[in-house]
Amino acid sequence: MDALESMRSYIGKEFDRSPSPFMRWLLPVVVSVEKGSLEFKYVIRSEWLNPMDRLHGGVTAAIIDDVLGATMFSLDEPFYYTTINNTIDYFSVAQENEEITAKTKIIKKGRQFIHAECEIWGRNGTRLIARGTSNLFKTQIKK
Repeated sequence: MDALESMRSYIGKEFDRSPSPFMRWLLPVVVSVEKGSLEFKYVIRSEWLNPMDRLHGGVTAAIIDDVLGATMFSLDEPFYYTTINNTIDYFSVAQENEEITAKTKIIKKGRQFIHAECEIWGRNGTRLIARGTSNLFKTQIKK
């Protein structure tokens, strides 16, 4: 089974078998999987909060980086990609036990570099919490 089909087998379930220990800690539920595009849902836990009891910006950034990394797996390429940079705009807040959704897409794919974006939505997709863009570089490390 290729990586795309493996991820699709988790639609509607927690992605507890990810190769990423960090993603297993975040424990997203897979909503949709397409080549170059993923949608994951998360429930905000207390350890993800800042001192104001809102979703910590660092956790938001980590979710964006992690789900964009998973998006690279959906391409089912033989090499790993690594993040070169992340640019994140924060638009709104989210609270403990709130469900948020991360949606990714590839903006441009070259031979060595990929430019991708991730949006995190709250309130059933009606409030944009954050939007991140990232450039990723194809390594020579084989999967």
